[in-house]
Amino acid sequence: MSITEIAPDLYRLSIYLPEIDLQFNQFLVNDEEPLLFHSGMKAMFPQVHEAVKRLLDPTKLRWVGFSHFEADECGALNEWLQVAPAATPVCSLVGAMVSVNDFAIRTAHGMADGQVLNTGKYRFRFLQTPHVPHCWEAGLLFEETQGTLLCSDLFHQNGDVEPLTQADVVDQARQTLIVYQASPMANYLPYTHQTDAILQNLAALKPQTIATMHGSTFAGNGEKAIQDLAIVLREVLGP
Repeated sequence: MSITEIAPDLYRLSIYLPEIDLQFNQFLVNDEEPLLFHSGMKAMFPQVHEAVKRLLDPTKLRWVGFSHFEADECGALNEWLQVAPAATPVCSLVGAMVSVNDFAIRTAHGMADGQVLNTGKYRFRFLQTPHVPHCWEAGLLFEETQGTLLCSDLFHQNGDVEPLTQADVVDQARQTLIVYQASPMANYLPYTHQTDAILQNLAALKPQTIATMHGSTFAGNGEKAIQDLAIVLREVLGP
C-alpha cells in the first residue's frame, strides 16, 4: 500500500496486484466531513482501512463515494458503513435507486447532475456520465476549489506506475485499451453516441489534477488530456 498526497488534503491510497499487473486506487479527502472515493473491494478492506487510519480516524468518515456499482468501486461499502456510524454512501440518483439502496446497510445520498457536495473547505460537483467510463448509473466528482477530477476508470493504465505524474498518460491509456480489446476484457469501456459529448463537457471543466482508479494521477492540462483521450476512445472503440 502506498499513500501519496496528490492535491491539498487529497490522498491517493494505492494497492498494486502483480498477478494482474494493475493498481487499485482509493482517494481520501481529509476535510471537516471526510470523503473516501472508491471503497475498494472487500478483500482489500483491511489494507485500505489501515491506510486511512494513518491519515485520520476512520470512524469519522462522513461520505463514501463512487462512480458506479462495481466491486472495486463499492465492494467494501458496508464494511466502511459499519466502521463509521455517520458515513453515508454517495452516488448517482440512478445508482441509489437501482442498486445501492438495496445493497447498502444505509440509504445512499443520490446526487443529480450538477449537484454539489460540500465537505467543508472543498466542493464536489457531481457529473452524471452514463456509460462513461461504464454502467448506466455512472457519475464523477469534480472538486471545484482545486480543480481535481475524480475520474474512476478513465485514463486506465496497467502496471505499477508512479503515483503522480506530469507526463502524458494518454498514450499509456491507449496501449492498455488495445491490450484489453484483444482479451476477455474487450469492450469494458463502451462507446456510445453520448461518449464524446460527455468527455468534451469534462474537458471544459479544465481540471488541473485527474485522479484515476487504475494508474498514475495526472497533474497538468486536464482539458487537453481529456480531449486527447476522447480521440483515443473514438479511434479504438468507436464505430
